[in-house]
Amino acid sequence: MAALKTLKKHFMVAFLAAGMVLGATAGAQAVDFKAKGEWLVGFGLGNANLQGGAGTPKDDLFSASQRIRLQLDAVASENLSGTVFFEIGTQDWGYGDEGGALGADGIMVKVKNAYIDWTVPETDLAVRMGLQAFALPNAAGGSAIMDGDVAAVTGTYKFSDEVSLTAFWMRPANDNYQGYVDGRGRDKTHYRHYLDNIDFFGLTVPLTFDGFEITPWAMYGMIGRNALDSANGWDRNGNVTATDGDMTNTLFATLPGQNLSYGFRSKGRAYADAWFFGLPISVTALDPVNIEFDVNYGYVSGVGRHDVFDYKNNRAKRADSRREGWLIKALVEYKMDWGVPGIFGWYSSGDDGDVKNGSERIPSVAGAGNFTSFMGCAGTDWWADNVKGGLFYEMNMTYAGTWGVGLHVRDMTFLEDLSHTFRVAYWGGTNSPDMVKYVNQSGAGMSNITFDGPYLTKNDGLVEFNLDNTYKIYENLSVNLDLGYIINCYDRGTWSRRWTKGNGNGMSKHDAWKAQLTFAYTF
Repeated sequence: MAALKTLKKHFMVAFLAAGMVLGATAGAQAVDFKAKGEWLVGFGLGNANLQGGAGTPKDDLFSASQRIRLQLDAVASENLSGTVFFEIGTQDWGYGDEGGALGADGIMVKVKNAYIDWTVPETDLAVRMGLQAFALPNAAGGSAIMDGDVAAVTGTYKFSDEVSLTAFWMRPANDNYQGYVDGRGRDKTHYRHYLDNIDFFGLTVPLTFDGFEITPWAMYGMIGRNALDSANGWDRNGNVTATDGDMTNTLFATLPGQNLSYGFRSKGRAYADAWFFGLPISVTALDPVNIEFDVNYGYVSGVGRHDVFDYKNNRAKRADSRREGWLIKALVEYKMDWGVPGIFGWYSSGDDGDVKNGSERIPSVAGAGNFTSFMGCAGTDWWADNVKGGLFYEMNMTYAGTWGVGLHVRDMTFLEDLSHTFRVAYWGGTNSPDMVKYVNQSGAGMSNITFDGPYLTKNDGLVEFNLDNTYKIYENLSVNLDLGYIINCYDRGTWSRRWTKGNGNGMSKHDAWKAQLTFAYTF
């Protein structure tokens, strides 16, 4: 009898399993699943520290890393689909916390994107909701304001082939604030999640005509006064980290390495206001000539005043967190049979030397300048955002406080399946030399290449060279060799004179370089 009951139980389990398989098969017939992905394995040599001497950050010259990205699209129809995008890595070989050491058991699977695309019935309104890659309209050198992954809702309505309208809401931060313990030891953690959201709302109007594109856009943001309270010089215990940016330093008036002695003191304002505007223009009607032009403006009202330390005069000084600035970028190219030569340039406003009125550098959420591939994201140095090997950030670099001009010849092809891109650019600064006295020695501007890019004064400069090469081994496998060199033209006198009362030992400097080999399998 017991054997009969056991047999019936096994038949029931088999029946239920068959039903699940048949149900899944029926569902698969209704939804079309599409997969694509990218495997990257890279090896790099390089040193991106522009400052030498005691206290200079040290790291290995050599690094080996890998990263896998897998995207799955569930397509029900042309009007409804869902996408999930997984990322494994970046894993530095030998690094235990990332699963790169012996045993390879690190927990490194991340959800990069997860969103739904759908069309409002009987309309031309397309909606995307969820974690998504989001870039503000841009031309000539990438977006200096926002190009990253973020939780957002976008809606696009196409009026005609020439005119459409996109409205969006994105939330880059919320519920990260954990409260704090005040100077008297009183526990204020019951304030956690209080006024700690950052929300941006915007409109873009793409206008596309024969040989001409222009996309005016505007964005308003509200930044809670606790949204970016972190251990980075602020007087709170919460900590906000993001692989696509550092809004604490790119939205407000802080400098790389600046000592916020007593943290921000709120003026009682619950939210700071932020405004951004852009006007990218592309002209292809003059083919083979390509012309691109872009204007950006940004303003953040700030969340209060704070004290910064003046190392030249050995005292604290009151400063404002407000930040306002602008940027102009341009690119002209001529298409030829063997490649595309071009000239590019940019100019951005810089700090005027007075911290009482805030910063005059253009603010940003997560910029991604790509005129160059060493101090930008134009190349394939994808693992550089970890900075484990002393390399620059691959993404999220703006042109705040700098100007520059450069030449490139891209997509040069002399042999089948082999292409090259060469760039040379001069970086200058638009910041007042007086600002260096607010930067401490361990965080000096030349060694602290942040998400804003290098902090350059009017006396400083950099000369950057790139040579990026791609060879297609198979249809889906390529190998990339990216070479870069930066000649350090920082003015040693400007940065050494900030310590005039025995507070430092001066500064030495050296050039930066890289050589990175990447194998990329995509499908």
